[in-house]
Formats: sequence, structure tokens, C-alpha cells
Amino acid sequence: MAPCSAPRSSPVHHLCVHILLAYLLAARWLVPSCSASPFFRVPWAAGRHDYRDALAKSILFFEGQRSGRLPPGQRASWRGDSGASDGAAAGVDLEGGYYDAGDNVKFGFPMAFTTTMLAWSVVEFGDSMPRDERRHAAAAVRWATDYLLKTLAHPGVGDPWKDHDCWERPEDMDTDRTVYNVSAGRPGSDIAGETAAALAAASMVFRDADPAYAETLLTSARKAFEFADTYKGAYSDDPDLRAGGCPFYCDFNGYQDELLWGAAWLRRASKDDTFLQYIQNNGKTLGAEDSSNEFGWDNKHAGLNVLVSKEFIEGDALSLQSYKEFADSFICTLIPESSSPHITYTPGGMIYKPGGSNMQHVTSISFLLLTYAKYLSKSSRTVNCGDVSVGPLTLQLQAKKQVDYLLGDNPLKMSYMIGYGDRYPQRIHHRASSLPSIKDHPQRMACKEGTPYFNSSSANPNPLIGAVVGGPGEDDAYEDDRADFRKSEPTTYINAPLVGVLAYFVDNPNPGQTRH
Repeated sequence: MAPCSAPRSSPVHHLCVHILLAYLLAARWLVPSCSASPFFRVPWAAGRHDYRDALAKSILFFEGQRSGRLPPGQRASWRGDSGASDGAAAGVDLEGGYYDAGDNVKFGFPMAFTTTMLAWSVVEFGDSMPRDERRHAAAAVRWATDYLLKTLAHPGVGDPWKDHDCWERPEDMDTDRTVYNVSAGRPGSDIAGETAAALAAASMVFRDADPAYAETLLTSARKAFEFADTYKGAYSDDPDLRAGGCPFYCDFNGYQDELLWGAAWLRRASKDDTFLQYIQNNGKTLGAEDSSNEFGWDNKHAGLNVLVSKEFIEGDALSLQSYKEFADSFICTLIPESSSPHITYTPGGMIYKPGGSNMQHVTSISFLLLTYAKYLSKSSRTVNCGDVSVGPLTLQLQAKKQVDYLLGDNPLKMSYMIGYGDRYPQRIHHRASSLPSIKDHPQRMACKEGTPYFNSSSANPNPLIGAVVGGPGEDDAYEDDRADFRKSEPTTYINAPLVGVLAYFVDNPNPGQTRH
């Protein structure tokens, strides 16, 4: 699911101002079966990509999403301080963290998932990152965990309805900064479970460089998980909390997967057998076998199965065999040649799921493909998909096709990452990017004063370098339309898994080929 951040009750929502990019799906008739397989030969020339440059930009993006007082080393210099008094109305300090997308709200559920995936990117593929980018990635994780340590039980800050009725810079926002929090009487096992996962995963990032901070993260992760498991329930089931999260980030999938996800990360970070036992004893009742070819801020099942299967694959926990089987089933849905019903691909070869913000599926599934390939490679295992046996190389090549599509190997020959390549979206759905920078226009801009900029056909004055937009539709078409938030809005949870994907390809630009 994608956030809806178009101003709902203002005239902006009813205006459709766009400049159409020329769209021509060349020689479509040459590949009549292309929609069934991502392995077809595309009619446009695939380019050689600078994965290191793309990685650097994908991490830089997070600096443009920062909330709070910015540090001296802030590289996205067009941004200014914002949200410094967040939490004051409730008597707590909730400064910091990230705005989730093109709005000025801090939604705790997707922010925690973003943090987990940023941390997992570093844990799994940090060794492939150039030293400076590894440092920047760790800083991006820490900007989130410093905030999550303050919140633990708070799902988010800001009034999403009032925020979405404005088009204003985060530096100027004057809408209510409402604090929504879960409690024993208003449980939120989903947000608490995901926060536990985020803090546990992040503890592994800082284990060597800052062991004291890593221990604080792990201790806090245990507390968050204990709360999630003791007071079971979904935050969006409570009327008050629902008003602050829905329809933007309702928990449609239930909280059960977050309990297993949190336990799985605590197991990996701590090696504590208590969490192994939890996974073993509660997997069935919490729906570990639920099949899904989706992985994102709401549905953790595919990621959970890949993560947990690592211990079985390495021979350390044979009791977890079922998780390997579930992970294999997920992988088979991505392989068109298998007998399993598989995920949909666009004619150009991009993974596609209805609902908007489609690139979140492209990046998160690509991350799982590479991670599972890594685990399989260490044990010389394969995946059996009916009559098809799938090895690590197939998964790596599948992920490469997805990331290369994102970077420009697509029918429009357009990069969907801002600042990468010579053609990318110019009118993204993002308040701070689309309005004059506070550095260039220090005068305050009120709630509705940004509307003319939203309606403008001009390019955004502040390119949000590294941002990946929601991306094209099922026909590979992309209209560079600021109002079409489903396609033109970037989100933190699109970029977070992409960091790991790009790091892998920095070291392995051509899987299966020997580097000279």
C-alpha cells in the first residue's frame, strides 16, 4: 500500500496538471510473451550502470527526509530545521526521525520498517559498500534509531488529515503535531513488533563501532517486543489510533507477522534461544505459513521466512525447516517458468502489484532475492519449483533486471531515481522538493501558499537526489505528474531495501561473470 498524500479537501486534489512524457512501447509485438517472463529480450538497449553512484545517491536521499534540527554535516543543504518541538504538546521529546514520503508526517509503522531494512542492508551487504557510503548508511540508520529510542510505543507524530490539506515546507508547517501512542489498553503489537525488529537489526550495525549504543538498542528491542507480545492487538483497531494512521497506513495484514519478525531479529542479533523457541512454538498460530509474494511495511511474511531460513540453511537449527520451505514457495512465485502461480510483470519486465507506489515491491523483493541467493550460495542449495530447479545465479540475475529497469533499462529509457542518469522525473510529489528552499525563500509560506507550486508544470526547484518515485504503471507508462502521487511520490521504504541491493551490485555488477 502507498500513502495518500495529495491534499484531499483543497482544490489541488481536483486539478490534474501534467506534462506528458512521450510514451512509446517500441516493437511490443516482437515480444508477445514478454508479460509472462522477466527474462525476455527487451527491444531497447540495456545500459551499463554506475551502481556506486546510484548507491551514494540512494543513501543521500534520507538526508532530504530528515525531521528535526539538522547536523553540521547535512549534505542536502536546501533543507532546514523542522519539527524541533515535536512531542511538546504531550510533554515528550519526539524530535527527529524521517518524514515517510512527500508529506510532513512521521508515521511510526513505516518508519520502523524503513529502519529495519536500512539496517538489514548494512548487515547483509555493508562489506560491499565503499567506506564512505558505509558510514553514511550507518548515519542514516542512527538518525532513525535515535528517534525510535524516544518513541518505543508511539506510532507517530502529526495530524495526517490536516497535513495532507496543506502543501507547505516542513520548515514552515503549522498543522497540529498530534502524538499518537499505544498502551496496554490500546495495544499496537504491529508497531511495537516492528520497532523491536528495527532496534535489534540496527544493534548489529553498531556492534563493532559503538558497542554501548548497540547494547542500548538491543535492550530496548527486548522491551519493545515484550510489550508487543504481552498486549496483543493491532493499532489500527483502536478508533483513536485509527484516525491517525488510516487510510494512510492501516495494518491490513494483522499484527501476527510483526511478532514473529521482531522475534526473528532478536534471535539473530542476540543468539538468545528464547527467541528461537518463540519462533518454533508460535509459528503456526501466528501464521508463519501464510503464503504471500509481497514484502513491505505491512506484510512481513516473505522477509520473515527468508531471514529465519538462514539458520536452517546453515545447519544450526534444523527445527526451522518449514521456514525454508515457505521461503522456497515465495521464490517460486517470482519464477515464471515454475508451475506456481507467479507475480505479475509489466511488458517491460518490471515486477508489478496493483495499489500504487509500485517500486516498493521492486526494491523489497529484489533485496530478498539477493539475500536468499547469498544464503543458498553458502550451502550449495537450490530451490525446487516443480520441474524447475533454481539456483542463486538465477535469483541474482532476476534482481539485476529489476534494479536495471529502475535505473533506466525500460521502455521509456528513464531512470526512476532522481539525479541518476540524464533523464528522470522532474515533478515529483514532494512538498519540500517542489517548494522554494527556505535558504532561497526565507519568508514563511503558510498552508495554502504552496498550492500554486503544486499546480505548476515547472520542475521541482530542489531535486531530492536519490529519491525513487512510485514508478510506472502496469503498461510501463509514466506521466511526470506531481498530482499523481501513486506514481510520482518517493517513500523511505522504497529506498531502504534498495541500499542493500545497490551495495551488492557495486561488488558484483555482472553476476555469474568472473571479474578481471
